[in-house]
Amino acid sequence: MFENSKMMMTNYLLEKGLDNESLRRKVIANNIANVDVPHFKRSEVNFESELKRAILDREEKENKLPALMTDERHIPFFVPRDITTVRSRINLDYNTSYRNDGNNVDIEKEMVDAAKNLMRYNAFTTSLNNNFKMLKFVMRTA
Repeated sequence: MFENSKMMMTNYLLEKGLDNESLRRKVIANNIANVDVPHFKRSEVNFESELKRAILDREEKENKLPALMTDERHIPFFVPRDITTVRSRINLDYNTSYRNDGNNVDIEKEMVDAAKNLMRYNAFTTSLNNNFKMLKFVMRTA
């Protein structure tokens, strides 16, 4: 009952967000560390678009017509993605090159991304803390 509540789903998404921001921080640090390496290609983490796709799939499920499947071997028309199956994906940027040596790391962009990453991490931490405080308060008064 409580495990499937909106609050627990919010906590789960905040925890996944924290995991994603930790991974993003490692990727940004790797990009910054290799700024002077010839032919190094930068990486970036893709999580938000994957999560958005899963949420849109969930909403579209309600609008889809059910398919008549007369055999269990039939392939369903629509299989919605569950939010709990969303994973971060690291993408390598092969298409761009900022310098003559083939490196495509822009240190200014990486520093801006690092600052954004820190702000998102702090926001997720604060939100998760507030959810736990609320849960603790509710458990005390119950």
